[in-house]
Amino acid sequence: MPHIYARISELLKKKKRFALAVVLEAKGSAPQVAGASALFTSKKLLDGTVGGGAVEADVGRKAASALQKFAPLVAEYSLKGKTAGESGMCGGQMRVLIDPSPEKHRDVFAKLARSLEVGKAGVLATMAIVDSGGRITLKRDWIAAGARSPLENEIVDSFSDGLPRLAKFRGGEDFLFIEPVFSPSQLVIAGAGHIGRAVAHLGSLLDFEVTAIDDRSEFANRKNIPDADRIIRADFAEALGNFPFTQNVYIVIATRGHEHDAQALRACIRSNAGYIGLVGSRTKIALMREVFLAKRWATALEFDRVHAPVGLPIGSKTVQEIAVSIAAELVRERWRNLRNKGLLK
Repeated sequence: MPHIYARISELLKKKKRFALAVVLEAKGSAPQVAGASALFTSKKLLDGTVGGGAVEADVGRKAASALQKFAPLVAEYSLKGKTAGESGMCGGQMRVLIDPSPEKHRDVFAKLARSLEVGKAGVLATMAIVDSGGRITLKRDWIAAGARSPLENEIVDSFSDGLPRLAKFRGGEDFLFIEPVFSPSQLVIAGAGHIGRAVAHLGSLLDFEVTAIDDRSEFANRKNIPDADRIIRADFAEALGNFPFTQNVYIVIATRGHEHDAQALRACIRSNAGYIGLVGSRTKIALMREVFLAKRWATALEFDRVHAPVGLPIGSKTVQEIAVSIAAELVRERWRNLRNKGLLK
């Protein structure tokens, strides 16, 4: 799915009216983390989340009020104590910035969206200037990774662990929020059967842009695999052979049989995809490896970079458990690839 900030750019083009809420700070047992974002119209939650429950409901009400007044605000929540426990809150503290006029920074969000389209990470810098009356003026800038900026130290710190940084927040004074934003990784699933459908669902929840491929019309359709952003009905080898692979592409091969698995793998094994995973037993994988090496479809080094059997070894048996093991491995490899690119340490 598109990053929520890229979604902002799309909505602004359609002249939608909405507020952006961002968790600036979360301490203790809070329902969300710093950097969590959501979009609200005057009537409902449009996209994302700032924690759900009572906090999110209150943020929604404050967003509706801010939309009427055209005035940004910072909402503070203390979720500790007997009252918080009785209301179902989980303890901790949160600060949430509510911006009712993201259209003022449409050029910044457009730059951000263009960077993400080409797989380039960066940081969104939000400066809040608070006057003597408590009124907040927001300034934003998008700084692509590698670009020169006076905020270089803050950017390096933020990229070191992939987490936002809140600086200079003291009561009603000015503050700076530095937020690293990474291009959504693409998850390509060859096979829209039971495993493929479950992996697509989890991949979507984990902010992958999901492409599902199957050569059968009864499987390659929105009803069967509703969580895919893109569905391709085509021969596996043809579809994968024409796919624009980058290090930000993650492939899971889970077709209906050994022959189709081999065709799909042969089409992508020499690509520069960031991850290739193959569903199958150890015996099946060993036999396939022998064939690939004997026919020179891959070198031993190329075949051994394939995650096969796919997924982390959690003792999975059911389809859902297998999908969880695959999703966990995808998350691990995504963070590993970010570190290898030098974006994280």
